[in-house]
Amino acid sequence: MPYADNNGIQIHYEIEGTGPPVVLLHWSFATLDDWYDYGWVDALKADYRLILLDARGHGRSDKCYTAEDYALERRVSDVVAVLDAERIARSHFFGYSMGGWVGFGLAKYVPQRFRSLIIGGQHPYAQSLQELREIVQYGIDNGHEAFIIMWEKDIGILTAVQKERMRMYNFQALLAVAHDRESLEDVLPGMTMPCLLIVGENDGVKQAAQKCLPQIPNGRLVVVPGIDHFGGFRQSDIMLPYLKGFWESIPSA
Repeated sequence: MPYADNNGIQIHYEIEGTGPPVVLLHWSFATLDDWYDYGWVDALKADYRLILLDARGHGRSDKCYTAEDYALERRVSDVVAVLDAERIARSHFFGYSMGGWVGFGLAKYVPQRFRSLIIGGQHPYAQSLQELREIVQYGIDNGHEAFIIMWEKDIGILTAVQKERMRMYNFQALLAVAHDRESLEDVLPGMTMPCLLIVGENDGVKQAAQKCLPQIPNGRLVVVPGIDHFGGFRQSDIMLPYLKGFWESIPSA
């Protein structure tokens, strides 16, 4: 079980497959295991070397308890620490939702480390995460079992394994994760690497993703028919052809 050390914070990661390296960074409340659950790893590992991270505060990575601990630059440095641990100079990147927000941070702080960026279900504008904090607070107030019941009622059925992972949630850490986000709009003109924004037709962030696209010099946008925000990571069979087509269009290093 490999870990990368980032100034004393241990970031858990896994490596699967062979080929050009691709960092996969998950959404809020998830872990790297979700990439396996929803079919992403099996579909990609024959052609790509997948670097899967547990974001700090999630999964088997270290937990921190202040908003400052989850500043964007620190989350970016976690990704870099994993690349350095694996001696990978440059990689492709796909981040979804929370992971996509970190993707904009990679473009801001370490663009030289990435051959391309795919940002799913996300935009670069300022965001209040009050709704997310309320969800976490429900878990703090009512416990893990009540949280699981709420999740299944509002978002969808979980497997037994997913429920067990959810029972390991550190709600105090997740509350710190869910601090409001400042705008990253200023980074858009500097995103000169190939960039793909991918968003579901029924995702609430669609209009914001469309708004930012003209400012990205080498960007393109795919709006996936019939997909909402949660479908964007759950329905990998629908999403994957767009990702593969994008990577295949990028000249080999």
